[in-house]
Parts: sequence; structure tokens; C-alpha cells
Amino acid sequence: MHMRRKDREVTDESCIEEIIENCDCLRLGLADGDRPYIVPLNFGWHRNNNKLVFYFHGAKEGRKIDLINKNQYAGFELDTNHLLITHDTACGHAFRFQSIIGAGTVEMVEEHEEKAAALRLIMKHHTKKDEWEIPRQMADAVAVIKLTADEYACKEHE
Repeated sequence: MHMRRKDREVTDESCIEEIIENCDCLRLGLADGDRPYIVPLNFGWHRNNNKLVFYFHGAKEGRKIDLINKNQYAGFELDTNHLLITHDTACGHAFRFQSIIGAGTVEMVEEHEEKAAALRLIMKHHTKKDEWEIPRQMADAVAVIKLTADEYACKEHE
């Protein structure tokens, strides 16, 4: 992805992973005809063949599921570490942040083992524990969505 402010670009993968770990919400952007549809989601993630892979869960029906079934390409955004830096003048104010934007393919996860593993990743991301038992009935009751990032860019302003 092209970034205008190269001085704010983060390319170190361990720094990018730390930023992801500090985020508690991923905004998924889907196409709804000629209009965007953006939804905030809890997530889990890992690297697979050096690609970022994010997982989400939710209801098996609804606008998000309908849009994913129509178009398997999506954008995403994560951000964290926000702080307003004040100054005596309005133009002197600044805002500290770390963010990642990107795009990739999005698909429904159907196979039980991958669904259970995805749900454990979501739990691990939010609780920092990874020894969760995921009963088949629980996994079957929810939709699990997988986003594989084809491209992304990370930026920070300190």
C-alpha cells in the first residue's frame, strides 16, 4: 500500500504485531453496492505463511454475512495508543496514534476444527489465555469469518 507520510510508516513486523495486540477492535469495511458498510468487530489473529489472518464471530445471518457472500474482498482498520498532545495554539495540537489499514479476502469458516481454533484465537486476544475448550455446539451456533490480508500498511505518530 502507498503511504504519503513515509516518516510515520512502521515496517518492523514485531512492532506491527505489538500494535495489533494492543488493539481491541477491528473495523471491517465491506461493499454494499456503491456504498461502504463498516462494522466494528472483536477479533483474534495469527500469521499463516507470513500473512496476517484475522478471525471474527457473530450471528449466522445479517447484513455482514450477506455482503461477504456477495463480495469476498474487504478493507480493514485497527488503531490504538491515542493521546491528544495539547499546545497553546489550535494548529499546534497533535494526536498520537498507531494504526493499520489494509485489504484482503474474507470468507466464512465452515470446518469445525478451524472454527474452534479461530474462536480460541479470539478468546486469547481478549483474555490473554489460550486454553479454552470450544464445545462443538458452541462453534456450530455462530458464524466465524476469516480475513486474510493481501496488503496492509502500519503508521504511528508519537
